[in-house]
Amino acid sequence: MKHLPLGQSPLHVSPICLGTMTFGEQVDQPTAHAILDRSFERGVNFIDAAEMYSVPARAETCGATETIIGHWFARTPGLRQKVVLATKVAGPSRGMPWIRGEVAGLSKAEIVNACEGSLRRLQTDVIDLYQIHWPARNVPAFGALYFDPSKDKPHASIHEQLDAMADLVKAGKVRAIGLSNETPYGVHEFVRLAEQHGLPRVATVQNPYCLINRSYENGLDESCHRLGVSLLAYSPLGFGLLTGKYDDTGLVGDHGRMALYDSMRKQRWGRPEALATARRYNALAREHGLTPAQLALAFCYRNWRVASTIIGVTSVAQLDQCLDAWDVSLTPELLTAIDQIRWESRDPAQ
Repeated sequence: MKHLPLGQSPLHVSPICLGTMTFGEQVDQPTAHAILDRSFERGVNFIDAAEMYSVPARAETCGATETIIGHWFARTPGLRQKVVLATKVAGPSRGMPWIRGEVAGLSKAEIVNACEGSLRRLQTDVIDLYQIHWPARNVPAFGALYFDPSKDKPHASIHEQLDAMADLVKAGKVRAIGLSNETPYGVHEFVRLAEQHGLPRVATVQNPYCLINRSYENGLDESCHRLGVSLLAYSPLGFGLLTGKYDDTGLVGDHGRMALYDSMRKQRWGRPEALATARRYNALAREHGLTPAQLALAFCYRNWRVASTIIGVTSVAQLDQCLDAWDVSLTPELLTAIDQIRWESRDPAQ
């Protein structure tokens, strides 16, 4: 896989990124290390984590993912220099008071302290890409469709957040910065204020992008393209709905995170409309001689909008299947059929 640049930063990454939020919950450390080893062997040089991981979020496992990755680096001297490491600082509490309390607003001090904690857990001196996990301000995200000004709360300004990132970059603790779960307005403001005040420019935005949630195409793709901000596409398999594993059973049983965790089923990926639409895409894949996962991953892998697709797995076997899908190409006719389903069903997991 040819390495690609992230925005206007000096970072170059593989077009597939290993997401790690299952490490520490569904995946124990030995298995996580085996997945990391295999991923690196197969050419993936990009790893994404977050201070709040693993998922589902619990106080007992907060920071577990970063700790597991840190132990992996410590096990093999010299490995850290060969990997582009990304992690994220959590925004204001979304029912996770164990991170910084319920009233935290992502202040400069909070960002700097969070970065220090991530550096310790990751056993590294520098984070290559440090991202704001979700906006400090009130925005419709994680399944909310409409902006509600009545939910506004005090929070740090974008300028203050950029100041914090500037201090971390100057100190050599962060190489580049990014956003996640952002809007067109947010991306534009981060870039505008950075240029106006000589502060670090965001290189990436990490947002959901998959067959059942193409909301990134509703204007954010144009904003990022014109501003030179790269997309890191997360949940390309729609939390497993686009693998076909739930087609027959529904979101029940003891296999897969959507079946295992009630908190997951209550989110956007658990909507009946999301599963119904996923079943349509999965059937389309089979009609064309592909597995559902191959169709879903190829849609992201070969999409001009995507710089790197973040895959999440719980086994080496799943990892190999995801990486093997890199060789799959979608015909113009199949892409037209995909667009037809989207026209009829829109983005049920938005």
